[in-house]
Amino acid sequence: MRPACTATQLVDDARVRVTRFDFVPGAETGWHRHGFDYVITAITDCPMLLEEPGGGSRRVLVPAGSAYRRVAGVEHNVVNDGEAAMSFVEIELK
Repeated sequence: MRPACTATQLVDDARVRVTRFDFVPGAETGWHRHGFDYVITAITDCPMLLEEPGGGSRRVLVPAGSAYRRVAGVEHNVVNDGEAAMSFVEIELK
């Protein structure tokens, strides 16, 4: 069993929800489906194991300071696949 990441809500208003996610090595978000389009900005280097529906998975490295966006409906479990703590900020567009 993996430890859970820590999610700290920073903003939640009519337009956006901003959450900071902090992971110790091996921590996970748990399975979830994104209800909104969203943007992730990496605070630290983020070596992620992305577990996907149907049993698939893939490894990605999101470098510190970089960002990416995805559309609503993405379903996955995000795991810190590195040996150091990792953190990112997620901005959901309502």
